[in-house]
Amino acid sequence: MPQKIVKLSVQDVRFPTSLEQHGSDAMHTDPDYSVAYVVIETDGGTKGYGLTFTVGRGTEVVVCAVKALSGLLVGRTLEEIVADFRGFYRLLTSDSQMRWIGPEKGVIHLATAAVLNAVWDLWARVEGKPLWKLLVDMSPEQVVSCIDFRYITDALTEQEALDLLRKAKTGKAEREQQMLKEGYPAYTTSCAWLGYSDQQLTQLCTDALANGWSRFKVKVGADIEDDKRRCRLIRQMIGPDKIMMMDANQRWDVGEAVPWMTCLSPFRPLWIEEPTSPDDILGHCHNRVMFKQFLQASALQFVQIDSCRLGSVNENLAVLLMAHKFQVPVCPHAGGVGLCELVQHLILFDYISVSADLNNRMCEYVDHLHEHFTSPVVIRDAHYLPPKDPGYSCEMLQSSVETHRYPDGEVWLRLSADGPRPQ
Repeated sequence: MPQKIVKLSVQDVRFPTSLEQHGSDAMHTDPDYSVAYVVIETDGGTKGYGLTFTVGRGTEVVVCAVKALSGLLVGRTLEEIVADFRGFYRLLTSDSQMRWIGPEKGVIHLATAAVLNAVWDLWARVEGKPLWKLLVDMSPEQVVSCIDFRYITDALTEQEALDLLRKAKTGKAEREQQMLKEGYPAYTTSCAWLGYSDQQLTQLCTDALANGWSRFKVKVGADIEDDKRRCRLIRQMIGPDKIMMMDANQRWDVGEAVPWMTCLSPFRPLWIEEPTSPDDILGHCHNRVMFKQFLQASALQFVQIDSCRLGSVNENLAVLLMAHKFQVPVCPHAGGVGLCELVQHLILFDYISVSADLNNRMCEYVDHLHEHFTSPVVIRDAHYLPPKDPGYSCEMLQSSVETHRYPDGEVWLRLSADGPRPQ
């Protein structure tokens, strides 16, 4: 029976992570990790869950954008959407009026990701598979049919994408079994948020080492002397052989970035993430077109996809295939609320069905807020174990949604009663 989508609801759900400086970096000093949380329902009673990540204020704007897009979804059947997923993606991203507040960037693209994430979750649930498995079991033709190639054919054609996927079929079953047994390698950002004290950083780093972590990312960019002290501390703790990455979260001008990183180069970072404006193509992504230009210009050495900043699975598929064509390793961005839960599916698909390569590849992990999900990530020996539950791992516990709903959830009412929060 066709699954007709009859309802879309969206809620503003926020967690007061700024109280303990979780997630703090050089640009986002007081983030309250948040989501615009979407639930779609069919006439058969099946539900799909989706979200997009934000950091507090402004989530209400994304909620409004989701509501604006809902009319393009409600009333359609799941079957007609997935039969022409490319067309449906373009319908959402190219609405003749709403594209004016994008297109394919900013608030409207975050909202598009939330809606499409819910559709993919629904599809995987109906098929009885975790999303990564749904993708892995697709034929190359089915995968390619989900991708909008508009604006990227000068870098990747539909035929090239098919050829890449067909070539990767060799050894695919063995790689799937490898992932089920070993999991996908991860790195941690949980130890070195910018707002953490040296004492807290030291304790968290000690705990991470004891738990088998060997790859660490450090937030930098606010104060060069502070950065040198913190990076020196971490490098001394983890030793010379473990991997360190750095993330400036868009803090610097191009002229600042080079001398700043020269000062930090003795600590041997594998990469510097987001050194300058995300819109500065030449100096430094939030859609497949920008990734295309970075790859064509050989302007990046690692591709960091995002399950909510890009246009859901559809646009991430395009970026994964472009990255493989240009032979640039993919190391997904995660953290946030639910980003780890979502992006694990994409990177598993990438290894099993696209890249077939683990060299210089790892997926970010942040140990915050997983307890609010019905199917939280499972980490073993610093590796993501493939999810087993059907869906895209987007569903949150209803109790968590209710207590953290903004502004009338119990958590926010209690904080409001305590008085104004420090800015």
